Amino acid sequence: MSELLQLPTGATARRALDWVQRTEELSIAHHSVRTFLHARVVAASDGLAGGQDYDGELLFLACVLHDIGTTDEADGDLRFEVDGADAAARFLTAEGVSPAETDLVWEAIALHTSPHIAERRGPVTRLTRLGVRGDFGLDTVTESERRAIEEAYPRLDVEKHLGDAVLEQALRKPEKAPRNSWPASLVRAHHDDPHNSGVSEAF
Repeated sequence: MSELLQLPTGATARRALDWVQRTEELSIAHHSVRTFLHARVVAASDGLAGGQDYDGELLFLACVLHDIGTTDEADGDLRFEVDGADAAARFLTAEGVSPAETDLVWEAIALHTSPHIAERRGPVTRLTRLGVRGDFGLDTVTESERRAIEEAYPRLDVEKHLGDAVLEQALRKPEKAPRNSWPASLVRAHHDDPHNSGVSEAF
């Protein structure tokens, strides 16, 4: 199981993880790491080899940074996926990552809540999307693998914390919830049941 939980050790990957752990709610940071672990299992089960069929460090960066848009630092005027992708791109550019590689990560983050589109946009974007879905219930790993992943990175009510973070931004800045987006679905669910103190029905 130690191989299952292994993370990239490059300097940019370490700094990205540190940024996430410093600025995100802990439950969301854990989810971001779990997303990568799920994505890598999906890649292996699909016969994809890191370093050959996809760039493992770029996949890690896309997964670990995919919810950075929920942080105060990345909270702009666009939907959280795009604000997060823009913040990640600024970080990667400062790290000296090439424009083409930065664009791959940007796309994976911006599209991670876009079903049917993300799955058609190349391995990094597809695997990021499937990693997110895997952490929220899609059967991407075995039960023993899921237990090991969640023991290392506990869930900590991430469904509530992530939904609340995106909703809070959208209520404060309605332009962050354009029609038919996931943030807009969270806003509608909130207006339908404003007294719901649990996980959003739109999650």
